[in-house]
Amino acid sequence: MGGGLAGTTAALALADAGARVTLVEGRPRLGGLAFSFRRPSPAGELTVDNGQHVHLRCCTAYQWFLDRIGAARLAPLQGRLDVPVVDAAARPGRRLGRLRRTNLPVPLHLAASLATYPHLSLAERALVGRAALALGRLDPLDPALDAEDFAGWLRRHGQSPRAVEALWDLVGVATLNATARDASLGLAAMVFKTGLLSEAGAADIGWARAPLGELHDTLARAALDAAGVTTELRTRVSAVTADGGRWTAHTDRGPLHEPVDTVVLAVPQRDAHALLPDGALDDPDRLLRIGTAPILNLHVVYDRTVLRRPFFAALGSPVQWVFDRTDASGLRDAPGAGDSQYLAVSQSAARDDIDRPVAELRARYLPELERLLPAARGARVRDFFVTRERTATFAPAPGVGRLRPNAPTNAPGLYLAGAWTATGWPATMEGAVRSGLTAARAALSETGRPHVIPLPAVGGGTPKEAA
Repeated sequence: MGGGLAGTTAALALADAGARVTLVEGRPRLGGLAFSFRRPSPAGELTVDNGQHVHLRCCTAYQWFLDRIGAARLAPLQGRLDVPVVDAAARPGRRLGRLRRTNLPVPLHLAASLATYPHLSLAERALVGRAALALGRLDPLDPALDAEDFAGWLRRHGQSPRAVEALWDLVGVATLNATARDASLGLAAMVFKTGLLSEAGAADIGWARAPLGELHDTLARAALDAAGVTTELRTRVSAVTADGGRWTAHTDRGPLHEPVDTVVLAVPQRDAHALLPDGALDDPDRLLRIGTAPILNLHVVYDRTVLRRPFFAALGSPVQWVFDRTDASGLRDAPGAGDSQYLAVSQSAARDDIDRPVAELRARYLPELERLLPAARGARVRDFFVTRERTATFAPAPGVGRLRPNAPTNAPGLYLAGAWTATGWPATMEGAVRSGLTAARAALSETGRPHVIPLPAVGGGTPKEAA
């Protein structure tokens, strides 16, 4: 139940093991919160992603998923990590810095970049290096780290407010959807240790060069069809009941189908709480204590090219990350587009802005883009619109680890999946896919059915095959 990345992954893994699978989704499409839609625009019709999503080379489960649905070519990785960072408040000549790696072994792969990073002082760079080494010695699965906030740890390790802004939050807000003060030290340690300190190429960035709907809906549905999965869209389950060791899903129109052996609830935590039968979880109300965090995306179409890089990150501005979506949206070839360029501004941890009216967001962010992109100062804005995901991710707050449940429940044959379950990862596409694989593996193990399902290590690395 649930056709996001977690549910689609679980369905594919179960079908690949020979199980007869039905995937039920309330929406008219698959993809969960990583989807696309069509929008008429003065510049030409656009295919719009609801938000900018990226993955890293260490996201091995998501890369397995892309391979499994035949979409890997559409979401390639950088050959080598390279992040332009523009400081809107810096003097000319020092506005642009870069976070990039070499082929040297960890931790030397980032040493040259850190040594020349203009957005930190020499002393701050040295202290960042020491803190990174200390972070690498932490065990992200240590329960004590889950109870502590990341900002406090950074202060104790000599990190200035500027270092937090220019490096730790630059990366952490985008990956955790929270600032350091609102993030569990355990999850922050997992992100930085896995992405920056596990392998030299672990943080190389990948993103979809086609609409997310083409990957997570069109190609995913084709893969499900080929695997023999029955996919039922626009079908919302209202209850799940057990009788004699078998399960029945109910909709407003009555039972969905005949009783089944296994149910995977791959829905948001509040929906899972509403569907769980009595006794399925110890303290089921803990699911309601897992908070949520918003993500805001601003979409701007200019009448000319104002950005010549695929993306950049920003400092000294409310703007966080900016991506060029001109090709992926279809704008490049749209009649009447001319030289128009479509930029997506991705704003994580956006509690202060998520409910602002569009007019206020326009007045706030267009001048900021002009500060960051001088070419935008003389450009005409052909379109400006906003997409909001108020519950985009679970909140990675201190203490969230003890609230996240494992895939098996107390009820035989009932399993949980979703990025909010106990994957060891924050709420990412990688975490969602891992949860689906874990739920499928647990279900097949309980039934004794032979299976071969990829088992990516929690900290990344190459997926192993386990029978």
